[in-house]
Amino acid sequence: MTAPGVVLDDAALLADRDPAAMLVAVATGAAQVREAAVLAAEAGVAGLADEGRPRAVVVCGMGGSGIAGDVLAAVAGMTSPAPVLAHRGHGLPAWVGAADLVVAVSCSGRTEETLSALEEAVRRGCRLLVVGAAGSPVEALGARGRAVFVPVTQGRQPRATVWALSTPLVLAGAALGLLSAGPAEVEAAAVRLEELAQRCRPDADEVVNPAKQLAGELTGTLPVVWGTSPLAGVAAYRFACQLAENAAAPALWGVLPEAVHNAVVLLDGRWAGAGPVSAGSPAGLEDLFRDRADDDDEEPAMPLRLVMLRDAEEDPRVATRADVVLDLARERGVETSVVPATGASGFERLASLVGLTDFASTYLALLEGTDPTPVAAIDALKSRASR
Repeated sequence: MTAPGVVLDDAALLADRDPAAMLVAVATGAAQVREAAVLAAEAGVAGLADEGRPRAVVVCGMGGSGIAGDVLAAVAGMTSPAPVLAHRGHGLPAWVGAADLVVAVSCSGRTEETLSALEEAVRRGCRLLVVGAAGSPVEALGARGRAVFVPVTQGRQPRATVWALSTPLVLAGAALGLLSAGPAEVEAAAVRLEELAQRCRPDADEVVNPAKQLAGELTGTLPVVWGTSPLAGVAAYRFACQLAENAAAPALWGVLPEAVHNAVVLLDGRWAGAGPVSAGSPAGLEDLFRDRADDDDEEPAMPLRLVMLRDAEEDPRVATRADVVLDLARERGVETSVVPATGASGFERLASLVGLTDFASTYLALLEGTDPTPVAAIDALKSRASR
């Protein structure tokens, strides 16, 4: 097998395997934050506060656009004076009404479920913020409800447009008093993404490139990605989604402390090691009676790799459990990777986690020979479902 570094440190080979330049798109995070901040200001996002604080904020979006609602909820956190709900699906919950702010996010402006939710919000007279493609159905529908509209620059996959989609929501949350995100904090997040793009650039060797290192650690494994706070949990979910879309790779995700009440048992399962379950393992009874003549043809189970996304602001009790889980994994032969969040604000810490793991998922795709841009299964699904 070719060593990961041989592929990952060959910038020309990486470019050949990335014809639509997903790596370049991921590297635009800082520019997206800064541009989106300007566009949000021009659109009058701050004016959302003129009608006072909403009873609740409901963010409607799907796929790469849907993560924007998670970003807002994570940055607002448990100190938000109003609940923030990320809604994925058609329509709206029955309780949503004129006292609430509904945010519709659709990079393409044509997402079926988001248009359905927005149409219902217009019918109910909700306050509206729309983020999406200019001249699209989502803008036209939002205009019927006098929505504040923030355009999104096109040319990237929605999943590579996360900062253009989510920055206006963070600024809206700040205007409404749900969170703290002034110009300095927004710029700090942009700087953090800029620094990551520099460290994770294609011509930076694996030994100094944290995204390439993580991709090399994940190849051939089943990643189990856990966050140590609600904010890091959003990054864990995002990473699992990016591994699926960019690298066509399966992954499990979760959030501590909940994960240690159930999913931690995976550390004792057949995927914890590098091969099939033995008769002496916890799941060994049925294994005991299998036909050993088939052993030569049996594919070994894909070994787990525990990836811990650690927030810089963890509950001390959760931090202790995270340390213990890492020890338990290593004792059981499960390899681990730890990605620490950095930054002063929630927005910056989330940027540090998402920025790095977005690069890592792309490098994993290129390492394994997968073009990270096409999503043929999604395209086929949409085509057949629209017939």
